[in-house]
Amino acid sequence: MRIATFNINGIKARLPRLLEWLEETRPAVACLQEIKTQDEGFPAADFEKIGYHAIWHGQKSFNGVAILADGTKPVEVMRGLPGDPEDEHARYIEADVFGLRVVCIYLPNGNPQPGPKFDYKLGWMKRLRVRMAELAAEEVPTIVTGDFNVIPFDSDVWAPAAMANDALMQPEARDAYMRLLGDGWTDALATHNPRGGIWTFWDYQAGAWQRDHGFRIDHALLSPEVADRLVACGVDKAYRGREKASDHAPVWVQLSV
Repeated sequence: MRIATFNINGIKARLPRLLEWLEETRPAVACLQEIKTQDEGFPAADFEKIGYHAIWHGQKSFNGVAILADGTKPVEVMRGLPGDPEDEHARYIEADVFGLRVVCIYLPNGNPQPGPKFDYKLGWMKRLRVRMAELAAEEVPTIVTGDFNVIPFDSDVWAPAAMANDALMQPEARDAYMRLLGDGWTDALATHNPRGGIWTFWDYQAGAWQRDHGFRIDHALLSPEVADRLVACGVDKAYRGREKASDHAPVWVQLSV
């Protein structure tokens, strides 16, 4: 069973590419970030035509997350990350599907740093850790996946010096990420690629894609119950090179049933 995540960077602008990817790779579950549409504008009918059913948490012009499942509708458990009643950003959705708890996140970028946006990022990560601890305590087979906007290790970026001042690589953000791993969650891509060098994002600027100047910010964290079922994982890198592509490539994990 394949579970995938894809920051689509605008679902309306990239819908043809997204539908291509779904039909060509056929993940059982696909988590989407940056759908950038209000709830009423989500193209659910287009997915249903190819056999996918969806739940989503939209927001006008930016953010937004969704979970798609092949042949069945995910059962929504939660939308919005608990812990801050004033946070109205559409960055979190959680559902049960195919015997798994699937959590789709779009973690705040945090730039510019230092400043309120970086503080919001760190606060969001603390709240995420609380929720993940609750899931772990329930021993629910869980995958938390999406765009984490964190480059965990220097080996996860083409040139560490180029990103040294970016919020994605700040020690506080990395520490918050490592605390999740310390709580018992498994970073699937890092586990299967311990030397790094696996990118999931290439900026549109400065020929980053053409020069392979990328970094890894899209992750799949597995609870112990799911980590034991991990067979393979990877990045569908070729989709980044297609016409009018997202600046991210899909990430997937393959689980034994």
